[in-house]
Amino acid sequence: MSEQIRRIKRELKFKGKILEFYQDTMEINGDHTVVWDFLSHKGAAAVVPVTEDGKILMVKQFRNALDRYTLEIPAGALNEVDEPGMTCASRELEEETGFRSEQLEWLITLRTTVAFCNERIEVYVARNLIRSKQNLDEDEFIDLKAYTIEELKEKIFTGQIEDAKTISALLAYDAKYGKKA
Repeated sequence: MSEQIRRIKRELKFKGKILEFYQDTMEINGDHTVVWDFLSHKGAAAVVPVTEDGKILMVKQFRNALDRYTLEIPAGALNEVDEPGMTCASRELEEETGFRSEQLEWLITLRTTVAFCNERIEVYVARNLIRSKQNLDEDEFIDLKAYTIEELKEKIFTGQIEDAKTISALLAYDAKYGKKA
């Protein structure tokens, strides 16, 4: 099927801080063209921070796109497209929670919205948390709280947590470590 679809033009329409918006002109079966939207994202990393007693640190922060606060795992954009996910996850862990870890383990890689965006998020688990210092960006205002995985699953299944990366990461963590966490 990939032989039947070919990009013939990509036009940058807008360049923002973390996204670039393009319109792609695509040729279908060699006989007609269509225009598809494409959002280019440099990528991100996220982390499931697990405390000594098995709870998970979560951040509550305001999200402009939803015009409300959300409960999420710590995460952030890569500084550069080729920055290792583990480096970004480690930085975001410390910046957002005030903890660091020398034991990050890859959990999953996810793509957020494959229909129109190439964003890729590497998710890690952090254990043996070491108290450090929270270092928020000037536009970040975060409340930090620890929850059990059971409390978080309840929040997912009652619609209190809607963030895709957080849901994916928490359910993957539970599936992988569930009873042995």
